[in-house]
Amino acid sequence: MKVLVAPDKFKGSLTAAEVAHHLALGLSRSGVDSEQLPLADGGDGSVDAAVAAGFAGQTITVAGATGLPRRARMAVRGDTVVVEVANTCGLATLPSGRMHALDASSLGLGHALRQALRLDPRRVVLALGGSASTDGGIGLLTALGFRFIDETGRILAPSGRALLDITSIEVARAVCLSSVGLVVAGDVTNPLTGPEGAPAVYGPQKGADLTAIHLLDRGLHHLVEVLSRNGFPEAADLAASPGAGSAGGIGFAAMLLGARMTSGAEYFLDLLDFDRHRAEADLIVTGEGCLDAQSERGKLPAVVARRAGPVPVVAVAGRNEIPRKYWSRTGFAEIYALSDYTDRDTAGDPALTADLLVDIGHRIGLTRAGRPVRRRR
Repeated sequence: MKVLVAPDKFKGSLTAAEVAHHLALGLSRSGVDSEQLPLADGGDGSVDAAVAAGFAGQTITVAGATGLPRRARMAVRGDTVVVEVANTCGLATLPSGRMHALDASSLGLGHALRQALRLDPRRVVLALGGSASTDGGIGLLTALGFRFIDETGRILAPSGRALLDITSIEVARAVCLSSVGLVVAGDVTNPLTGPEGAPAVYGPQKGADLTAIHLLDRGLHHLVEVLSRNGFPEAADLAASPGAGSAGGIGFAAMLLGARMTSGAEYFLDLLDFDRHRAEADLIVTGEGCLDAQSERGKLPAVVARRAGPVPVVAVAGRNEIPRKYWSRTGFAEIYALSDYTDRDTAGDPALTADLLVDIGHRIGLTRAGRPVRRRR
């Protein structure tokens, strides 16, 4: 029997590559061969997943969420480059983990994109998960040569706080992207503003209180108005489009640059050549940190199950909220949850998570081989 181990990350605990490694280790202890294919859905961990799948990792220097220089990484293969918010200017780059809801920016992602362009790629994939800012993407645009100016003629440093001060925009020095296809691979469908917009829905995760949410929403409305008067008549329509609110409005800025929005899970399965690996497998083991009612609506494990065809799929999660009677509807032959094997919280405990994944991988191998399994608790 050949098993394809193709999980997403367990957020806050292990990367997709680490999850795959420990499940594969458990399978090997039961005498089962496996191939590891760590996956991503366009969120944080996308660069790591691409590198694990054969892309070359390149170290770059960018501005973190608060502007401090930091080392990050992008993934390169052929004419495709993957860059991400999380390892450039995302929540993980905040000094001491302290939130900066109004002052964080997307400048670092713009720096990564500029460095990707030096490789003359045909396609750049923007992975937007884990963002720390709600700046409407003006940080990204600033790095590409846009200049946002206030009423005194001063060039503004990008941030959510600066949005209301913008009175004009200069693009004469903007980088030309006509030869590059930008792809935003993600599953966020929120518009830029309003009750379902970036500040209202995602602002609290970035430390924004009600006052900050209101300020950011007004600022993003204002940004759209100024853009509309400064050569971007399509700004209002783009702001209302699904996905414009992703990553605090970076999705909106990417749309202004001509980016194509696509399903993150589906796109990364294609990018990482999932179908070729699937064709050689007798069983697929996938998973992520939590399986719940939202899982069948485009989350990666459910997309894996849908793409698996006749190959049975077993899911592994830190926590499972899908009732057994719905497992087959979601496409899973079996679901293993770490929470069924411990009373401790595994979410912030990488060592415990790793240990349980090895045990579950061993159990999956024994079960598939028809050998008895002793329950652990």
